[in-house]
Amino acid sequence: MKTVGYAAFSNDAHMKPYHFERRDLRANDVAIEILYCGVCHSDLHTVNGDWGPQPYPLIPGHEIVGAVTAIGDDVKNYKVGQNVAVGCMVDSCQECDQCHNHEEQFCRNGMTPTYGAPDRISGDTTQGGYSKHIVVREEFVLNVPEGMDLAKTAPILCAGITTFSPLRTWGVKQGTRVGVIGLGGLGHMAVKLAAAMGAEVTAISRSNKKEAEAKAMGAKDMLVSTDEDAMKAAANSFDLIIDTAPVKHDVGQYAPLLDIDGTIVIVGQVGPMEELMTPPLVMGRRRVAGSLIGGIKETQEVLDFCAEHGIYPDCQMIKMDEINGAFETLAKGDLAQRFVIDMASLSAE
Repeated sequence: MKTVGYAAFSNDAHMKPYHFERRDLRANDVAIEILYCGVCHSDLHTVNGDWGPQPYPLIPGHEIVGAVTAIGDDVKNYKVGQNVAVGCMVDSCQECDQCHNHEEQFCRNGMTPTYGAPDRISGDTTQGGYSKHIVVREEFVLNVPEGMDLAKTAPILCAGITTFSPLRTWGVKQGTRVGVIGLGGLGHMAVKLAAAMGAEVTAISRSNKKEAEAKAMGAKDMLVSTDEDAMKAAANSFDLIIDTAPVKHDVGQYAPLLDIDGTIVIVGQVGPMEELMTPPLVMGRRRVAGSLIGGIKETQEVLDFCAEHGIYPDCQMIKMDEINGAFETLAKGDLAQRFVIDMASLSAE
């Protein structure tokens, strides 16, 4: 299938139109016309080569919403015209214990990311959602619940699942005391999801300038991390902290905020952190953990949960040819919203 997208051709993250071919349908494939694609901070990191060399030309995008245009002969769960979604993975071995446990992101043989990795069968580089079409094996396609606003759904496929998964894994429920570090694309979804689960949510930020926004999202309080007295007063007051800060920082300063057996889960920074002082961990049996997106089953769960509770990311719609400006904005700092590309703005010519 001939199609078009916006690709990076080198590590300067400058995106340009790129005509290419999607693979012919295999028996278990679903062909999708992409309607909207979210812009994730990891898209910028990847095409810049921040996480290692990349197979250019590379089309990013792993927050994809679209409509089915064709299905392979063996596809059972999807039909032409159905609204569907694709997240951060498009394949895994389907045979290991982690795949059988619906945690394909931890596939023992390595999951296949939506872009920038070899296809398990052909070896061709996977290309992402900044394009008009995509072809994905059925097991990695998700159903978009009836009535969801498609224009705001796309970021749930990354920002949503990345924060939903640790909230579920650490058993957040009515009355759980949850702190959220950072109010960017990930953080604002963590606040909304935790509040919908019944948690007592506190936004943790370096200043109080986003306090009104945080409370509108469902946070009950704002804790200013640069206020030493406030930080001391908040000692032992959280069961779980979701750390969405996307840069190197001192996670240790937040450990005393945890109650006994509390956990900080890192979902933002991929890379080095400041040196960690262990006394707050040792003296309170506190933990620092990490979490990577979620499996396909859990990703469907977050879509269904958001539909049930009317939860959407805060989105700013852009046209495809505005992506370079969006990347420049992302590079300057984490936004309390997600850019979403309206793919109707990308000409098929």
